[in-house]
Amino acid sequence: TTPSPSGSEERIQAVCRKYVEKHVDSVYKDVHGNQYAVKNPDGKLRIMLAGHVDEIGLMVNHIDDKGFISFVTVGGVDTAILGGQRVLIHTAKGEVPGVIGRTAIHLTEPEDRGKALKVHQMWIDIGAKNKKDAEKVVAVGDSITVDAGYLELRDDKVAARAFDDRVGAFVIIEAMRLLEKKKLNDIAVFCVTTVQEELGLRGAITSSYGCNPHAGIAVDVDHAIDYPTADIKRYGDLKIGDGPIIAKGPNINPVIFRQLTDTAKNKDIPYQVAAEPKATGTDANAMQLSRGGTATGLVSIPNRYMHSPVELISIKDAENAAKLIAEWIGGLKAGVSFIP
Repeated sequence: TTPSPSGSEERIQAVCRKYVEKHVDSVYKDVHGNQYAVKNPDGKLRIMLAGHVDEIGLMVNHIDDKGFISFVTVGGVDTAILGGQRVLIHTAKGEVPGVIGRTAIHLTEPEDRGKALKVHQMWIDIGAKNKKDAEKVVAVGDSITVDAGYLELRDDKVAARAFDDRVGAFVIIEAMRLLEKKKLNDIAVFCVTTVQEELGLRGAITSSYGCNPHAGIAVDVDHAIDYPTADIKRYGDLKIGDGPIIAKGPNINPVIFRQLTDTAKNKDIPYQVAAEPKATGTDANAMQLSRGGTATGLVSIPNRYMHSPVELISIKDAENAAKLIAEWIGGLKAGVSFIP
């Protein structure tokens, strides 16, 4: 429920810090806003975990004379689902509620009914009397999120805005908690809750360079293809509840892929495999290409309805992902080679 559009991640990083700080040696941030939770920083083998905390959102870019607010998108927003949504504008004075207005169907020409509006055709109504009244509480540049909370469903499934990639951030800080029971064998672990992934992996680019890891795992979400109209021949047969998804392809180091799948089998952790035939749109891409190259893996949580206010995941998949990563790190030794 904590708002964190790309570039406005301070509040969610505070939530992450509170969860993880008692399980690590140190927590710090860089100028970009990435947050590092570190165990055994002087270990010879440096491992990086990355999960991004930013979410897609909106931003105020104009207030008209009548007090109606125009906005622009932050990240890959599906504008078809915006009309009629309740929103929260995050201002210097606190949260201001509003609604994204839309002309009633009764007043819409028949040929235009049911059509999605473009962003510049939409507006937010906060109930202001006029521009001066709106500007008392809202300013250009304020971030905006859809007002959609956390919803518990059946069979350990939950829905919320921005599981992409809040659940990935949870997985890596939960893995750090699980690592308290492991001997790290001279391994340094840098757990980074990264920023601005939705704008081009920006936080992972800088934090990967800063950590300079030998190997790392990015944790993100992947599309669950288990709902009506989904095309498994096109996108793969990935399901919620069948375990975390381990990616295989050119973005993924073959040694790490084998280590992850072997760990899952040996520890009876359910998992699925996703074919990724090119660079992934995740922090794993930035990590792999950092400096002279990093041996990289990608573990994903199956997610229905990505980039909507009702993203849906299984808590079991998240817990198993954290367990998989902790067991993988616990089995490493400083002299391991990741050269294929």
